[in-house]
Amino acid sequence: MAARYSLAQALKTVRKARGLSQEAFSDVSSRTYMSTLERDLKSPTINKLAELCEVMEVHPLTLLTLAYAGDSTQDADKLLAQVRRQLEAVLKERDAP
Repeated sequence: MAARYSLAQALKTVRKARGLSQEAFSDVSSRTYMSTLERDLKSPTINKLAELCEVMEVHPLTLLTLAYAGDSTQDADKLLAQVRRQLEAVLKERDAP
């Protein structure tokens, strides 16, 4: 499944939906860095993504789901069902003798 939004779009969407300015992330990031992320000039590490999501009070998977499913809750449901199936399969394979 291709991403319907970029991570940059998803980040900006959630930030704005939460009513946060780029400056609100000053404890974890500079405004300049936030701008480069939102313009898709850089990609955050997973640790930085977690920090940004903490400021926005959303789970990182929420941000990634938005990036992949866009604003369609039906597509988000399908995506999350796929993730659950794959996670169960991986854990089952890991535990197999």
